[in-house]
Amino acid sequence: MIISISDLLKTVNKEETHVVEIEMSTIKSRLGEYPIREKHPVSLLIKNVENKKLQIKGEVKIILDIPCSRCLEIVPTAIECSIDKELNIDNGSAVDEDMETTDYLIGFNLDVDKLVYAEILVNWPMKVLCKEDCKGICKVCGTNLNKKECGCQRTELDPRMAAIQEVFNKFKEV
Repeated sequence: MIISISDLLKTVNKEETHVVEIEMSTIKSRLGEYPIREKHPVSLLIKNVENKKLQIKGEVKIILDIPCSRCLEIVPTAIECSIDKELNIDNGSAVDEDMETTDYLIGFNLDVDKLVYAEILVNWPMKVLCKEDCKGICKVCGTNLNKKECGCQRTELDPRMAAIQEVFNKFKEV
């Protein structure tokens, strides 16, 4: 959703509150595309402070379907983050000095979906697990080891010991 902030920038010490629905249905990144399972409305407080700064504050809460880092099962993952942006007002337009470009602010229009998207990427979890003791998948056959065991040899030997392993394998055959 697009919010026009032109009236806000014209009046000193004015503030507006907006409750906005997130229009995105997926989050796309270089890692893949993740469907949004549940999204809550974003409440934004936008404030013109002394005609020098534009403050944007709000809370974001969504639940995404992200695959487990070990077994690739889908895990509903809640991401909650706070939006706290302070932009400088320069010649009637707002500029974010922390970032070179602000794709969420185009002229006098604030694109809430792009702002939320940027905050979600910053707060993306490092690792998502279906459970703390997730066993992952077998590197040989691809079986989900949480559901059943496979009979594959999964021990990785030191490559420097490969010649000795060959000797042991020859004696097993005899």
